[in-house]
Amino acid sequence: MEITLNHYMVLSALLFCIGLYGTLSRRNAVAVLIAIEIMLNSVNLALVGMSRYVGERGLVAGQIFAVFIITVAAAEAAVALAMLIAIYRARGTINIDDINLMRW
Repeated sequence: MEITLNHYMVLSALLFCIGLYGTLSRRNAVAVLIAIEIMLNSVNLALVGMSRYVGERGLVAGQIFAVFIITVAAAEAAVALAMLIAIYRARGTINIDDINLMRW
């Protein structure tokens, strides 16, 4: 059985839906960040799959975009975790329902 573009797209859509569900249903901020990372990785999978099957051979635009997304995701994770540590030190919790930074 040959792996086609449809296989990549279905897997990417499935991972994106899992990440979206995790983002909307979790109350822990770290779990929400992990779900967002799953969503970003599903986009990477779609980009790499599209660059593999669409267009002329040797076209690496999808891989280049995926590397940029990985870089941005790493920076986002570092900044978000630093913010969560600061919030935890100030509030004592990282539960999203308990965090309201506008009201001290």
